[in-house]
Amino acid sequence: MHGYIGREGSLGLVQPEFRAVVAALRDQVAQRFGGRLHSAYLYGSVPRGTARVGRSDLDVLLALHDDPTEADRAEARNLEAELDAGFEAIDGAGILLFGRDVLLSELERYDLGWFVACLCTPLLGDDLAEHLPRYRPTSLLARETNGDLGDALPRWRRQAAEATSAAEADAALRSLVRGASRKLVRTAFTLVMPRYGGWTSDLAEQAEIFGRYYPERAEQLRKIAVLAGNPVADRNVLDMYTENLGPWLAAEYLTVHGAKAPRP
Repeated sequence: MHGYIGREGSLGLVQPEFRAVVAALRDQVAQRFGGRLHSAYLYGSVPRGTARVGRSDLDVLLALHDDPTEADRAEARNLEAELDAGFEAIDGAGILLFGRDVLLSELERYDLGWFVACLCTPLLGDDLAEHLPRYRPTSLLARETNGDLGDALPRWRRQAAEATSAAEADAALRSLVRGASRKLVRTAFTLVMPRYGGWTSDLAEQAEIFGRYYPERAEQLRKIAVLAGNPVADRNVLDMYTENLGPWLAAEYLTVHGAKAPRP
């Protein structure tokens, strides 16, 4: 029987170079969201202790007592910009906002709920993981976390086409390659996760594990894992994602695990 997926990351793993920005985040979130805030979390490379100075972003999830408003989203965008401008250690900040009830809902039990319980590190407030189950690397978890790749492909095509001027195109394409690369590697890994019987967030390791089960795609995925950390502004890369690997992976995922439950 598969074991449970342990929670990754902790505040104790935050490297010295990132402690100041984490402290500033904690203070600013408490100040700006006040009584609306239920809890705040870090996720990604910073709480895992694998962040690279000047290259890694600061990933944050805020759980509010109620559904986020446009004012909440504007406040989060302002805070993202201020942290990015104020701390050279990070290359951008991203803040996700959700209502507490959504994170604890039955619909999100094996997606956002799992994300909070296993991939998020508590920073402020009461930990929602106390209200969530323990998780195993099952086909249900695979389906609900990444069974939506087919929905992402037309969005990536559209975003690539919308890049117009040279300066904007380079930044937009590089950002798109980074995000799409991460999504593809994670989806490829969760495709085989139940057979592997465990979890890792390390993209290079995810690619290697996937390659054990799909050796004909192994080298392709290794290269994509590299691009996730070192993205390029190259439309040919995106074309390969949307017209070659992406459609194959989406179809294989549907065959093996099925489609993610539709969201309202």
